[in-house]
Amino acid sequence: MYSTYTSTSTYTVVDIRKTFEGFSADFRMIASRTEKMTGQDVESTLHDIMRWAESKYLDYVDITLLDKNNKPIRAARYTVDENGKAVQSDRAGSNSWPNIASTHLTVIVKKNAAWYSLTQEQQSKFEKDNGFKRNWGPSSIDNSYSHLSKSGAQLYGSNGYELKKVNFQ
Repeated sequence: MYSTYTSTSTYTVVDIRKTFEGFSADFRMIASRTEKMTGQDVESTLHDIMRWAESKYLDYVDITLLDKNNKPIRAARYTVDENGKAVQSDRAGSNSWPNIASTHLTVIVKKNAAWYSLTQEQQSKFEKDNGFKRNWGPSSIDNSYSHLSKSGAQLYGSNGYELKKVNFQ
């Protein structure tokens, strides 16, 4: 007699929100330490990112510190894994970013195939219906970070929805 067992990970919008608590804490801390983005800009950015995340349109999000020539000097990438194993999150941290003169902070969002399967009209309607706070457009920043050292960091997750953080410096 044989029996089979199937395990599926089922996460909800609540799990996505829990997972992004670590990202949100990191982002607020980085913005505060670098003094490169106002609290209002951080909250507006988080609002938009959360709408994409809750609708399962995110591939990854980068927080990037750029020099005056828009060359990254430090970054953190948060990659979405909708089939992860984490049931809980690490604590936010590894955010001792310096306040360097003549630098600025930016956020790069890479949406996934589900987003790009929408028409331009559907994308615009989604952003309007969800009250997007920022203007998002294509980025010309080289976010391969090939000139920076890469190190693994926190894993934020809830019921199989994960954000894997990698630091670049």
